[in-house]
Amino acid sequence: MKESDVIDLLKVIRRAYPTFDCSAESVRHHYKYLRDFPFGAALENVEKHIMTERFPPTIADIRGRLGDQMESQRSKATAAEHFARLDAWGANNTPPPEDYWESIKRKLRGEVGGVDD
Repeated sequence: MKESDVIDLLKVIRRAYPTFDCSAESVRHHYKYLRDFPFGAALENVEKHIMTERFPPTIADIRGRLGDQMESQRSKATAAEHFARLDAWGANNTPPPEDYWESIKRKLRGEVGGVDD
């Protein structure tokens, strides 16, 4: 994120929270901790925060839980691939691989091993 992006972000916050500090010192402080963070994700986090919180977001709120967000996206992609395979098996009228259901049971129990590990 560029410093100008931080300024734009702080302006959005200021519109929702009129007492929010947008001084040059505040811009420098926020830029220090946000320069490695994507502007789009920060803006999305700020907008969600504004809709649900009474007080201005902290830097941690602006950053959100990027790791959790990335894991969620990875999980959604994996699930989509899995359902696509199931649909393909159904379209071809072929059953899943022989050890498929046993591998699913192992995964649900927290064990490692099986199809596509």
